[in-house]
Amino acid sequence: MKAMLTSFLGGAIKVNGIRIPDVLLQQNGLLDNLKSIWIQDARVLIICANPDNHEKNDGVYACLKEALPMSGLSVSYIAQCDDRNPEIIESLLEMDVIILAGGHVPTQNRFMKQLRLKERLTEFKGILVAWSAGSMNCAEVVYAGPELEGEAVDPLYERWIPGLGITKVNMYPHFQKLRDEYLDGMRLIEDITFGDSVGHEIIAMNDGSYLMIDDGKTTLYGEAYRIKDRHLVQICRDGEFINL
Repeated sequence: MKAMLTSFLGGAIKVNGIRIPDVLLQQNGLLDNLKSIWIQDARVLIICANPDNHEKNDGVYACLKEALPMSGLSVSYIAQCDDRNPEIIESLLEMDVIILAGGHVPTQNRFMKQLRLKERLTEFKGILVAWSAGSMNCAEVVYAGPELEGEAVDPLYERWIPGLGITKVNMYPHFQKLRDEYLDGMRLIEDITFGDSVGHEIIAMNDGSYLMIDDGKTTLYGEAYRIKDRHLVQICRDGEFINL
């Protein structure tokens, strides 16, 4: 299996408040690298992040259905999986591309467990593409950093949960947007994420940055930072790549 784990995949823009299809992100060679591994007339299955948010799921599906061909990626079939049709996961091994959508990390993680996605992917030989929460849930042990009001102060909220085991990298997406955010009266990065990084390595990535995983080799493209033991260090810049 080959995988592309992105902070943001693109494929949609908002015009007058309405989300419409657009080409996938091209920054740091993202689209070109995806084209290099894409399969002609691909059969695609989108696994939604929030299984009961049908309006959002249908919007993601509608945009990607047009955005993939618009981006020069050949598609013969595209479907989505949420709580209306969980049985479609039985056809996973017939697919060429699995796309893991973004959303709320723990919610998606629970849905993945219901689908037994980790076990099913062990025999999958195609391409896995993910963004945001989908990328985060690909980790062996997922850093599910607090993101909703109340989560940062909830003593029962689990910040480290089992994931799909596709990578050991704990990705923290949308870093350029989140580094100045507050949650539950605390600074999201300095007061929350830094504390969670004690004994852990978290790779914070801007939109436009991504991981390519192929044959056990992981390459990081674009601007990214290592957060570990309360320290933040830049490890890659836009236009560059490093092996992890």
